[in-house]
Amino acid sequence: MWFDPISLIWWLFIFYLLMAPQMKYYSLNNARKSVLQLLGKKRKSNVITLIHREESIGLFGIPFYRYIDIDDSEKVLRAIRATPKDTPIDLIIHTPGGLALAATQIARALKNHPAKTTVIVPHYAMSGGTLIALAADEIVMDPNAVLGPVDPQLGQYPAPSILKAVERKGAEKVDDQTLILADVAEKAIKQVRELIIWLLEDKMGREKAQEVAEILTEGRWTHDYPITVEVAKSLGLNVSTDVPEEVYALMELYPQPLKSKVPSVEFIPVGRQEGKG
Repeated sequence: MWFDPISLIWWLFIFYLLMAPQMKYYSLNNARKSVLQLLGKKRKSNVITLIHREESIGLFGIPFYRYIDIDDSEKVLRAIRATPKDTPIDLIIHTPGGLALAATQIARALKNHPAKTTVIVPHYAMSGGTLIALAADEIVMDPNAVLGPVDPQLGQYPAPSILKAVERKGAEKVDDQTLILADVAEKAIKQVRELIIWLLEDKMGREKAQEVAEILTEGRWTHDYPITVEVAKSLGLNVSTDVPEEVYALMELYPQPLKSKVPSVEFIPVGRQEGKG
C-alpha cells in the first residue's frame, strides 16, 4: 500500500499532539509514585498527597485549577482507612483551600487515626488546608511556608465582615438578604470554631484551643494573610521545619504549565555553574 509522505508526516504530527501530553502525564505520575514509596520507606509511614497545582492535560494543554473538593475528601479518606492503625501518616499539603465540608471530613479522619499523623507543608496550605493541618499531631513546614486563617467565606464575602457590616450599620438599616447572610455567617463561624477546638484541645487544653479558634476565625486578618512558622508557633501549634528533601523532589514533579515561552524565574543551582562540575 502506497502512502503519501506528506500525509504520513501530518498523521504522525497529529498523533504526537494527541499522545505527548498523556505520555508526559503518565511519566510524571510514575515518577511521583517512586518518590512517595521512597519517602514512605524512609519515614516508615503511609505518605498521602493533597497537592493542587495547575496541570495542562489534553490536546491544547488547557490548565485546570484545583481546590479541595469532595473527590479529594473521598480519596484521602480511602487512603486513611487503608492505613493500618499502627502506621503513621504523612499528609503532604499544597493547596489554596477549598470546600469546607471536604476539608472538615479530611481533618476529622486524620484526627481519628490512632498512630502519629504529620502534615507537611512545603509551600502553602491556606484556608481548608490549614484546617486539615490543625488535625495533625505535628505540622512540618518549610521555613518560608505559610498557613492561613480559616474564617468561613460566604460567596465572595468573609463571614466576619458580614457580621461587622451589620453591626456598624444596624440591623434595622440593612435588607433582609443581608440579615439572612449575617445569620448564616454567625452559624458558620461557630461551627468552624467548634471544630478547631475539637481538633486542638487534646494538644493544648480547651482554653488555649478556644483562643486559637477565635484568632483564626474572627476576621483579624484577611483570608489570604500568610501565617508564618513564627506566627504558628506563637499560637501554640506544634510546628517544625525539618521538611524531608524527598518532599521538595516530589513538588518538582508537579510542574505548572508554561503560560509563555519565556520563564519568569530561572536560576543555576550552586555548584553547577560552568567550571564547577
